[in-house]
Amino acid sequence: MRLWHQSLLSVLPKSQLLAQWRELNSIFAKENRHILINYIYDYSKDDLFTYTQMVLHEMRSREINIRTVDKMERYFADGPFEKVTHPFVHHHNKEYFEICYFNLKEKFMRGQKDFDTERFEALKKIYETME
Repeated sequence: MRLWHQSLLSVLPKSQLLAQWRELNSIFAKENRHILINYIYDYSKDDLFTYTQMVLHEMRSREINIRTVDKMERYFADGPFEKVTHPFVHHHNKEYFEICYFNLKEKFMRGQKDFDTERFEALKKIYETME
């Protein structure tokens, strides 16, 4: 369970992007608590809303079919919400970016089937700009 650093959404392998959507839906359904995501409850719903929109945008740009947004709509029914420039700003920092980067790097090194060299090279470029 994790919410990937937003700078990495565009280079996530499809399996991680789909898992991210499942994770968000788990949060929407029951405000799931887990040590890797508990920080989100320290932020306003604006942050989670913005992050969710970023995930949805990436899924749509890859033409990934989103079967339902019912849980999301119920969770955010008390909107409207303001767009946040940098969701989870105090947590999704450089250190967290590196944690996520090395997690993905290991997936590539271990041969994750949907993580091709082109996607990994794009990931490395993002990492190099963050250094």
